[in-house]
Order: sequence, then C-alpha cells, then structure tokens
Amino acid sequence: MKTLQELTAIKEKMRNEIALRLGKVSDGAKYEKHVLMCGGTGCTSSGSMKIADELERQLKEKGIEEKVFVVRTGCFGLCERGPIMIVYPEGAFYTHVKMEMISRIVDEHLIGGKAVKEFLYDETVSEGSDDIKSLAETTFYAKQHRVALRNCGLINPEDINEYIARSGYEALGKVLTSMTPEEVIQVILDSGLRGRGGGGFPTGQKWKLARNIVPDADVKYVCCNADEGDPGAFMDRSVLEGDPHVVLEAMTIAGYAIGACHGYIYVRAEYPIAVQRLQIAIKQAREAGMLGKDIFGTGFDFDIDLRLGAGAFVCGEETALMTSIEGNRGEPRPRPPFPAEQGLYRKPTILNNVETYANVPQIILKGAEWYASMGTGTSKGTKVFALGGKIKNTGLVEIPMGTTLREIIEEIGGGIPNGKKFKAAQAGGPSGGCIPAEHYDVQVDYDNLAKIGCMIGSGGLIVLDEDNCMVDIAKFFLKFTMDESCGKCTPCRIGTKRLYEILDRITKGQGKLEDIDKLEELCNYIKTNSLCGLGQTAPNPVLSTLRFFRDEYIAHIVDKKCPAGVCKDLLEYVIDKDKCVGCGMCAKQCPASAITRTEYIAPNHKLASFEIDPAKCVKCGACMAQCRPKAISKQ
Repeated sequence: MKTLQELTAIKEKMRNEIALRLGKVSDGAKYEKHVLMCGGTGCTSSGSMKIADELERQLKEKGIEEKVFVVRTGCFGLCERGPIMIVYPEGAFYTHVKMEMISRIVDEHLIGGKAVKEFLYDETVSEGSDDIKSLAETTFYAKQHRVALRNCGLINPEDINEYIARSGYEALGKVLTSMTPEEVIQVILDSGLRGRGGGGFPTGQKWKLARNIVPDADVKYVCCNADEGDPGAFMDRSVLEGDPHVVLEAMTIAGYAIGACHGYIYVRAEYPIAVQRLQIAIKQAREAGMLGKDIFGTGFDFDIDLRLGAGAFVCGEETALMTSIEGNRGEPRPRPPFPAEQGLYRKPTILNNVETYANVPQIILKGAEWYASMGTGTSKGTKVFALGGKIKNTGLVEIPMGTTLREIIEEIGGGIPNGKKFKAAQAGGPSGGCIPAEHYDVQVDYDNLAKIGCMIGSGGLIVLDEDNCMVDIAKFFLKFTMDESCGKCTPCRIGTKRLYEILDRITKGQGKLEDIDKLEELCNYIKTNSLCGLGQTAPNPVLSTLRFFRDEYIAHIVDKKCPAGVCKDLLEYVIDKDKCVGCGMCAKQCPASAITRTEYIAPNHKLASFEIDPAKCVKCGACMAQCRPKAISKQ
C-alpha cells in the first residue's frame, strides 16, 4: 500500500526526468535526452509505434540507449501534423515523422547535437538561427491552457510512477486524510465545474444530490461516460489514451464524496488503445493500493471496473448507459426518478464524462478559486475541443471558456485552407447547432451559445466553408441520429425519419415551401415529446440551419439550385466552349460516357470541343477535376 510519504518519494525520484521533458536541463536526470513519441490513435494509425521501435533499435545499435529515453505518450494535440516526435530538453518538435527520417535524427541530433531543421514544425524554426522556438510560442499552442490535457503528450500513460511524478494521486491523499465528503463537494461547487459531456449540469450539485437524496442507501455507484459517439469528437478518447490514471483518481474522489464504494467506466469497444491503457492503469492502481481496500490506510474502500459499449450512440445518455451496464438493451428510462436517487441497479448513482473527471484532481490540489479564475460568468474553467472539417490545424485544443470562435479557428486552428471563406461551425455534433459567420466573434461558453440556439455539447467543432451546403449538413446529422435512435419512443423513432424524408426531398429538388413550416413544427414536437436527450436534441441542426440559412432552403425549393454546388440532384456540369481546348481528357475520365465530341465554330475557325449530356451525367465531378483549363463548371 502506498502512503503519502511513498508518493512524495516517487515524485522526487522522477522529478529530474519530468523537468527534462519540460525543457529544463537537470544534472540529476538519468538520461541526457527524452524522445517523446505520440502514441495516440491518430499517430499510431500512421505508424508511430513502428517508428518508435525503429528509433529504439538504432539507439541500441549505435550504443546510446543509456543516454536517450524513448517515451510513448498520448496525444500532443496537433493531429494534422502526425506522427509527432519531440526531443527534450531542446523541445525540437518533429512532424510528419517517417521511418526514413530516423537515421538522420539519431545521427545529427541525438548524437551530433544539432536538430534536423527541415523535419521540424515550421513555426518553431527561426530563420538564420539554430534556435528552436518553444511550442508555447506557436499559434496552435499559444492560447491554450491545459488542465484536463495537462499530462497528455508528456507522460507514459502505462506507467503509474510517471503519473505520480506529476502530482498524481496527491489529490486523493489530501481528500481521504484531511477533508470531509461535504468539504470535497463544496470545493467542486465553488469551482463552478460543469459537466463537459454536453448538458453542462453543475458537477458539485450532482454530487451533493447523490450524497443527500438517499443518505441511508446501502450501496451507491460512480460511473464514467467514455462512450464518446459524436461524429468528429475524440476528446475523451485522447484523455484515456494519454492520462488514464486521472480518471481513476477523480472517480475515487467522487466515490468518497458521495459515499460509494464501486465505480464503472463505460467505454467504447472501438477505442482499443484507450481500453488497453485503462486496463493497465486499473491493474497498476490496485497493485499500488490506490484502488481496493483501505486506501491510504483510511478505511475507505473503492474499486473500478470496465464495461465495453457496442457503439450505440444512445448509450451516451445516462439512463441508457446504466441500463447497458446492467446487461440489458441500451434504452433510456423515464425521469424522474433521476440517477442520483435511482440509477445503476436502482441505487443512487452519479455519472460524469471523462473530461469532467479530468479536472477534479487539479481543482482539489489548486483550489476552487484557481479554477473559477478561468472562464466566464457561469462557465468556469477550460474546455477541450476537437477541431475538424475545413481547418488547417486539425486536432485537439484546450482553451479557457469564453475564447471567441474567431480565435479558435483563425489563430489556434490556423484558418481555413485554400483561401475559402468561413461559413459556419457545427458545435456539439448531432446534438448541437451551427454557429454562422455573423456570430464569428461569439464567446464560446454555455450561455452565449445557448443564446443563439447552439450548444457546446461534448466538444466536437466541425468547421464549414463556402463549399458546404447547410441543408446537406442538417441532413447528414439527422441521418446519424435517425439511425442511432433506439426506437423506444415514437417522437424520436418516427419523427426523425419524417424529418429526414423532408430534407431528402428538398436536396433532390422535390421540396415545397410548406415543407419549411412542416420541418419547424415537427422539430418542436420531437424536442418536446422525446424520452431522452438524443431525441430532444436531434432537431437542433435542422432548427439552427433554418434560423441562419433559410435562404439556402428556399433556393433548393424555389430555384431548384444548391448554392454551394453539393446536392447532386440539383447540379449540372457545363463545358464552356470558349475555354475548352479540345484535349478530350474529360471524356476519357467520364465513367458514364456522358461526354461527347462536337465541333464548335469559334470567331475565326472551327474547333474540336465537347459537351455533357445531362441525362447521362452521374454528377461524379471526375471531368471537372481532370480539366486543366478549368472549362467545366457546376451550375
């Protein structure tokens, strides 16, 4: 069993190694250099672990394995540049690392002492100098403030001692040895921490209800929602892959606060790396006495088990998740009673998501005032977002609540590629709504997004440009929620299908103006009458696009045109004969033989040209992509 003194000893032993990774040269470090290789899903899928194997092989071959420590970490955040490797203490940030680059990095940098500049992230390279800029100076990282992600990309997630070296389990020791459950709950209340899974319910209030509503309950439970199902969202996955012990520690603190002795983490089976690292972390925590009986010799017992989800989006809803843990079909239950009174196995239960728990240990150690000093009004702290879509810096960011959408996209995200204009951002996935260009400077927090009919949701942020059709976007998300409906209640089961059918007609040019009124009426009915959050929020993408992009709906219905040129049934590809050079490449690429050669009489002479038969055209766009003189356009 670990004592607080033993934790301090481990932390002190590892202090110099961690200092090295923070860019501080330490004479007491065992190694001269640390090479951190991203082991998150994105980089792993690009071969980062094989690259790490090759690095270790070359270090051993060249006899410097005792001087260089290779650390397989979690996600660094800048996923678009992966695989990523960082060499400390210099802080050399290598991006798009390939197997063939390793020999030069080993020879020139790890042995020769000089970073290979052409392999470095361009923003860290100083022209005319060998100096390497700090990551904190780059646009992607400059405005970030990492709390939930503080250890991701820094520690080995499969080594409990590295977590302890970063003050791991100190918050649990503080809670169990010097605080009452009521004091713990009050700290969380005072911090202003709200649920990061989408609803934004005050975390401390949820814990307080679970402790007090049935004070004499013989059993209570703590659950973690790691069933991240929003398209484009990977925040929780990255925390579990990069810092699994923070969730275990936070859940144990929550168990002490509400009087529970057992917890469950409900994680997607499609997250194999996260599942593996959670299994390792739970095993290590039990062996170290951080889970199990008599933790820190205080008489407090708490243990955690995993339950794997089968990919049902509805199981992100709290009662459906608990039903699934019980071994039943994942369907929501009517509320009340709420889980704080009757949750898992009909016992008082709290459920928070991964990111919410990841904030708890730091709040306990640094205090409620520290956390509440970040953010805005009733939206305190930081929020993790997964940036995706039409943006240069695809990846994971953590920023203070209240950062504007413009700052997130233009500065942190690097803007929109190819000179395109920002059109909207889909926040909160299928449960959220679109933030249009007119609200580009909105402060991103719970209240400000709610005012414009949007929500933060779990943190997915998909950027859309002028080439996106907003009717098609609404249809895409509606199709997702329609497919994911559990079918238990009629408003969701039937209502989402009817909504989808109307949107499908509109995108095919078969819509009528009265369909707009039907959409709004049906959306409001589904929101009001659905059983759970999936159905209640399913109409949000439709309502927000109707609110801000009604003109696009009207163009599809009245003009039978898609302004963005996305909806195939409303497109027509046309060859401008004045631009056509008669090369015939378009006809060679056409899979439907819809392009034929014609003769075109130019002002002075005849030219060979081509034309497209609309009846045969399958709207694939292959001809337009192949045409070098840009003679083909969409109309």
